[in-house]
Amino acid sequence: MNIKLILNRYKYFLIGFTICIIIYVFNKNLGLSIFNSTKLNILQMLSILPPVMILLGLLDVWVPRQYFIKYMGCDSGFVGILLSFLIAFFAAGPMYAAFPFTAVLIKKGVKFSNIIIFLNAWCVTKFSTLLFEVGALGYEFTLVRLIIDIPGVIVMGYAVDYLVNVKNDTLSR
Repeated sequence: MNIKLILNRYKYFLIGFTICIIIYVFNKNLGLSIFNSTKLNILQMLSILPPVMILLGLLDVWVPRQYFIKYMGCDSGFVGILLSFLIAFFAAGPMYAAFPFTAVLIKKGVKFSNIIIFLNAWCVTKFSTLLFEVGALGYEFTLVRLIIDIPGVIVMGYAVDYLVNVKNDTLSR
């Protein structure tokens, strides 16, 4: 493999790593703190991503594409929106775990607006997050936030879908 291609592929990692080494040279405590934090983040990702990948592989094999198209595809309407919210609501894990799932949704023919709704709902309507929020901030705050966020997530999903389709139509002319 070409060294130039490898350097180009990993340039941001290499730049970040170089900056961390420079910081370590000038401030050993801060440098060690950066490397320890990075190590903990990598270990956390390695504990979450393998089970997610296994579940996604099973989902990809067990659930036929036509079901996704029927219930979350272009003609899914309210059902597609509801399923996008429900899948995100019961999801577990940090946001980076949603991206492999999103790749499966794209592969299965899910409507783009439903994918955007799923990603946004993952951030703002997860059950585990809501439980924490109710305990920390109260149910009134959580309820008001959901009343604002749920329509906002739907509007954002359709707005992004529209903008992407307009751009694609413009590029294909």
